[in-house]
Amino acid sequence: MRQLGDYLAERDITVMAPCIAGHGTRVEDLNETRWPDWYASARAALDELKGMCETVFVGGLSMGGLQTLHLATHDRDVRGFLCFAAPVYVRNWKLQLFEPVMRNTPLLKVYRYDKGIADDIKDKEAIKTHVSYDKTPTACVLSLVDYMNHVKADLGEIKAPILIFQAREDHTVHPGNAEVIFKAVGSQDKQIVMLDNSYHVITVDFDKQTVFEKSYEFIQKHL
Repeated sequence: MRQLGDYLAERDITVMAPCIAGHGTRVEDLNETRWPDWYASARAALDELKGMCETVFVGGLSMGGLQTLHLATHDRDVRGFLCFAAPVYVRNWKLQLFEPVMRNTPLLKVYRYDKGIADDIKDKEAIKTHVSYDKTPTACVLSLVDYMNHVKADLGEIKAPILIFQAREDHTVHPGNAEVIFKAVGSQDKQIVMLDNSYHVITVDFDKQTVFEKSYEFIQKHL
């Protein structure tokens, strides 16, 4: 999200990009956290930003997009929300097959990590400088599923303007998530932007300039 933050900051928009609990250190630290910890980090950052600025927008990528939706269901003081490749369901046969087993047997203690998602970027040059964990704690994946179910049930509570970005060729978040979110939110002012030349990490991929420009336009429109 740094490039998007820099783009907005260069246009005189105050930006805050919190490090979510368990992120930005070691994957073992992430393994000690669950979705309430992630939400608490985002909630604290939003409260801090609201103390600095009269008008606030919230945006997030991937799980950060899910956090954006969660904040949108609870916070009526935010002017608008931007979701970048946000998931509210998973279409993954392996997860669907093994989730009940992982939750109800000791297998979770053995199969502790799954692959990371850092390389779901179409621009191979962008991959070289993209920083992310190379694996994902399985327990956190299960917690993410719980988080999606929790947020999805309340999407109708969202009334603020919302802009939804989604790549058509996303290998991590099924593109159908964008339409599910669009139909479920209670916002009258809502829009989907589908991207044709990116994979999952749309804020660093080939379509990033479109993402930056449309995000800025959205913010300017609703100031």
